[in-house]
Amino acid sequence: MGGLGARVASSVSTLAPGYFALVMASGILSVGMELRGHHTLSWALLVVCALAYATLGTLTALRIARFRELVADEFRDPRRGFGFFTFVAGTNVLGVRLGMEGAHTATAALLAVAGVGWLVLGYVVPWTAVLGRSERPVVATANGTWFIWVVASQSVAVAAASLEPVVTTGRRELAVLAVVSWSVGAFLYAAAGVIVALRLMLYPLLPEDLTPPYWVTMGALAITVLAGARIVEMADAPMVDVTRGLVAGLSVGFWAFATWLIPALVAAGWWRHVTHRVPLRYESSLWSIAFPFGMYAVAGIYLGRADGLPIVGTVGAAWLWVAFALWSALLVAMLRHLWRTVLRRPAHTPAGPDRITGGARGGRR
Repeated sequence: MGGLGARVASSVSTLAPGYFALVMASGILSVGMELRGHHTLSWALLVVCALAYATLGTLTALRIARFRELVADEFRDPRRGFGFFTFVAGTNVLGVRLGMEGAHTATAALLAVAGVGWLVLGYVVPWTAVLGRSERPVVATANGTWFIWVVASQSVAVAAASLEPVVTTGRRELAVLAVVSWSVGAFLYAAAGVIVALRLMLYPLLPEDLTPPYWVTMGALAITVLAGARIVEMADAPMVDVTRGLVAGLSVGFWAFATWLIPALVAAGWWRHVTHRVPLRYESSLWSIAFPFGMYAVAGIYLGRADGLPIVGTVGAAWLWVAFALWSALLVAMLRHLWRTVLRRPAHTPAGPDRITGGARGGRR
């Protein structure tokens, strides 16, 4: 047991801040399966989502308590710091799925937790990881994890928009929160897009640099589409009435751009793994691909319904099974990985780069 305890402690110390992408991927697929009427499968995914959230929340709290300096180092690292926003997004995705079961109190409570986290991290992470650094230029360290800030903002919009039609008090406040966080997320996407594009154009790009979180460039657009579709479906409120048409039109444009990005990201993966033979093995950051896949599917389903675009809904429904296949493969790979590296490895065997943290550690280089 001592050897196992040491291995678990070692893995907790290097737990990736972006591991909550597992919660995000499981939760959004559960939402999609429920929308399509696959209730048993949706429930199974919800159980995985809730268990992953509780487990990762406990491990993260333990890590903060026992390895505070390591956590502080990640907040100061622009390559890793934005991974903490997966906690915000994962919390809201779980809350939205529970709301579909009528547990609106749980949705509201999780939205409150996520909202506070979004506000705090939204100021702390950019300052500690970007503005507070003495090294320049910071743009050289930008990567796909920066778009997780966008995902967190839009997850707040989705949760608020989901609650607004079903509550009797606080409806106007929820409408304001949904529209404001959606707008902030849209502007953040533009800012992150410019910075990451500059990094790609101004600095050498190695195959190892094209890590899985670059798929969040598409996932951030997809959740922006989903948030927009939910805002369009909200009950009448002053903030909704004046923005509904604008949000609906922009959401269609965002969906089109997200669709355009998919072949480009596939080509980038081919260039990384086939052309340059970077080994493809399990790492925690691969969940940053599973979530965009699931979010793209759900966004299409919702947008098709909200804007009366059946072809978009059909694409979303078909893509849902692609996302589920990827999620299933990653889940098997993760469980196998944990069994081989944490549960079975002898105590004297040195830990490799692919422990429970998955090597990439939420976007680490």
